[in-house]
Amino acid sequence: MKKILIANRGEIACRVIRTAQKMGIRTVAVYSEIDRHAPHVRQADEAVCIGPAPSVDSYLRTDKILAAAKKTGADGIHPGYGFLSENAAFAKEVTDAGIIFIGPKPHAIEIMGSKLAAKEAVASYDIPMVPGTDKAVTDVEAAIQTAEKIGFPILVKASAGGGGKGMRIVENREEFRSQMDRAISEAESAFGDGAVFIEKYVSNPRHIEFQILADDHGNIVHLFERECSIQRRHQKVIEEAPSVLLTPEVRTAMGEAAVRVAKACEYTGAGTVEFLVDRDLNFYFLEMNTRLQVEHPVTELITGLDLVEQQILIARGEKLSFQQEDLGIKGHALELRVYAESPEDNFMPSTGKLAIYKRPEGTGVRLDDGYEEGMEIPIFYDPMIAKLITYGDTRLEAMATMINAIGKYTIEGVSTTLPFGRFVLEHEAFRSGNFDTGFVKKYYTPEGLKEMKKPAGLAAANFVLKHFLHEEKRVKPAKQDALAAWNKKER
Repeated sequence: MKKILIANRGEIACRVIRTAQKMGIRTVAVYSEIDRHAPHVRQADEAVCIGPAPSVDSYLRTDKILAAAKKTGADGIHPGYGFLSENAAFAKEVTDAGIIFIGPKPHAIEIMGSKLAAKEAVASYDIPMVPGTDKAVTDVEAAIQTAEKIGFPILVKASAGGGGKGMRIVENREEFRSQMDRAISEAESAFGDGAVFIEKYVSNPRHIEFQILADDHGNIVHLFERECSIQRRHQKVIEEAPSVLLTPEVRTAMGEAAVRVAKACEYTGAGTVEFLVDRDLNFYFLEMNTRLQVEHPVTELITGLDLVEQQILIARGEKLSFQQEDLGIKGHALELRVYAESPEDNFMPSTGKLAIYKRPEGTGVRLDDGYEEGMEIPIFYDPMIAKLITYGDTRLEAMATMINAIGKYTIEGVSTTLPFGRFVLEHEAFRSGNFDTGFVKKYYTPEGLKEMKKPAGLAAANFVLKHFLHEEKRVKPAKQDALAAWNKKER
């Protein structure tokens, strides 16, 4: 593989370009008209415009992306995440065109793209699953009877869903029909597929996922877990690795289950198996994401592996160069998704120009971004500006570094989730590890955010002082050097 086309934009396109260039692989960026001057276009060796700003006319046009790949002689396509990354038909088109798709085989994407098909696929692999139906619900009265057997509250979920769309919590029999109708309507609108199923609603769960890697030679490993329970509207905002919840025994059991899920669909490449974990540490298979995750950097920092590099090596047909027993967790990492959103206004998107954009620097800080000062935040795409990632020998150290980095990250012109990140990091529930997916509902209010009067720098200083009074370890020089090199590399 000598040249890779990145079928994406923003920070993930920049992220893939960095690793490809490190490996001596030339890169091709595609861009919409509004992204003509975006960093990923400048950083790539070549760039091709594929249409107007709306994604349906550009980043979702498989024909234009394939035409760009053929025009530039790209022999590989990396889809990033979002857009076409979990589109089985696109993966097949790429493969049929004689180009390497840097991701799983189309059949694995198709199976895991449907929650019902995924349940069926893993049924014989001894994977714990939440009690519920294994087929689409068509008879409402029969579904109500099933719900009563399972026990309310239950969850009506879109089979093709994701990001909280097509999902409704039903507290009792009386509201079942109306909530099911809403879930079907939303699923049809969002995914073009109104199929829904029902399952037991696990109250106060933790959302924990396992990163897996699988090659074409039958080798599958997991790279441990990521804690993803801090969410708004069922979408993650803060992730960390490892999770403070898991015991070594539960971690091993969940990792082995994740590997079995990968086997169930003959998976190859990098993927993520998601679980719900209840207060008694019972875990249940939720779904599998057949792509690189937004939060992959935290796994990279605790394992020392470059996941994009691993994706490319696997796509080349190479064997994994390590086995499960070679892998271990070193230190702790956190990630804050910096969205152009207003936490004080129910996280509504905030559009505008980045009037001031100053990146944070320092020991243990990594920033993955795709914007620069003076750029507009387009209304056409996901509002994520960047991913702010911090690392430390301990969780407390990583948290202290994150608070300090938030204070040094200056963004003016749009509202962002930076203040929300600080709110979470300074909240006792998060700091103690005693939280779940209901954190925002339980603890967060816009008023609480407004009441944070203490300057970020002072808060960080106090936090760091408390940390160093209890901890003697420091970030290892090698890790410092690696993160410094990441952030100082020319953008």
